[in-house]
Amino acid sequence: MEHTSVLLNETIELLHIKPNGIYVDGTLGRGGHALALLSKLDKGHLYAFDKDLQAIEESKENLKDYLDKVTFIHAGFESMKEALQDYEIHSVDGVMMDLGVSSPQFDDAKRGFSYRYDAPLDMRMDQTQTKSAYEIVNTYSEEALSRIFQEYGEERYARPIARAIVKERLVSPIETTFELVDSIKGALPQRSLNQKGHPAKRVFQALRIEVNDELTSLSAGLQEAAKLLNIGGCLAIITFHSLEDRIVKQSFKALSTAPFVDPKLPILSSQMEQSSFSLLNKKPILPSEEEIQVNHRAHSAKLRGIERIR
Repeated sequence: MEHTSVLLNETIELLHIKPNGIYVDGTLGRGGHALALLSKLDKGHLYAFDKDLQAIEESKENLKDYLDKVTFIHAGFESMKEALQDYEIHSVDGVMMDLGVSSPQFDDAKRGFSYRYDAPLDMRMDQTQTKSAYEIVNTYSEEALSRIFQEYGEERYARPIARAIVKERLVSPIETTFELVDSIKGALPQRSLNQKGHPAKRVFQALRIEVNDELTSLSAGLQEAAKLLNIGGCLAIITFHSLEDRIVKQSFKALSTAPFVDPKLPILSSQMEQSSFSLLNKKPILPSEEEIQVNHRAHSAKLRGIERIR
């Protein structure tokens, strides 16, 4: 399955690759960004993380010319600091993350990520974990479902959709993506069904985030990555929806802001504690119109970067 890496050149440029540096790809996917980074290494090394074992195996073909320079790790980026200790790596020169679901995951019907294919409700990035979309849809309370749809999907009709799902599953479990889509459509007013975009999009996004604990993992992963960076090391993150981007923006702002000092205190400016990080771009880098035309899934992408300066 074809996967086109989003903001590829922009991400590599933001990282300021050192040929002998140590780098982390927190979201390997099919290896598009990893391939571009590896091509710039001499004696450097890349540690590539992914929750999806299938993605790791398929990426090896794409990275076959650089297998001596890459170590594959089946884990989420939120555990990178601990995982790298097993390889006696305690600091790195750069980290990149391309968040969200990859095109092959969306396009593989049996993974259950897409409302375009009829498939068992799954949505697990890590297929070794037990919690899936089926469990959430069929066991979470109406209140819990409504909260997820509202918070993670920003769904206006979260409550009636949750109510419809609970009512439907009392008759029989909701087992497939199309069965879930039917429940969602049945709960929406006609004016909503007539609007542009698929009526199940926000609910599917919310379920995927809940299944994979994406936002909690992102917050933890950002802190892990920041702690790992050497001075001059960079962290580059690509997001695809407002919830992710808000977390990255706020985390980067906190990291790059010096601790508050009461101006009434008799302290020289040279004695004040300075921030250890600097923003590489105050506004997110967006894909060009040319890239969006070639790869429509790039239209919502935003790239932000931060550098450790002391």
